[in-house]
Amino acid sequence: MVRMNVLADALKSINNVEKRGKLIVRFLIGMMKHGYIGEFEITDDHRAGKIVVNLTGRLNKFDMQLKDLEKWQNNLLPSHQFGFIVLTTLAGIMDHEAARRKHTGGKILGFFF
Repeated sequence: MVRMNVLADALKSINNVEKRGKLIVRFLIGMMKHGYIGEFEITDDHRAGKIVVNLTGRLNKFDMQLKDLEKWQNNLLPSHQFGFIVLTTLAGIMDHEAARRKHTGGKILGFFF
């Protein structure tokens, strides 16, 4: 079976045994930094590995294009000061506020609030 969206697969099976990747770990670090998940633990059993996440609230998922960032930010996030859009850029994975400060764009991975 071909995986179409690695991030969606990881979030759906976060308690199952999955190989961790840089994308998944950086996305979880971003969510933890903003307080949407608690701490997470990466265990490596020399087979598939496992990520155990302490959930603190409800997780939302959505797919959108970068060219519509402002429109979707106004429509999806409750306010400009609440919620974050996570995107991947040439400078790495960051939230929409950091991307604006660095004047860079990229592909949107998801959002949470």
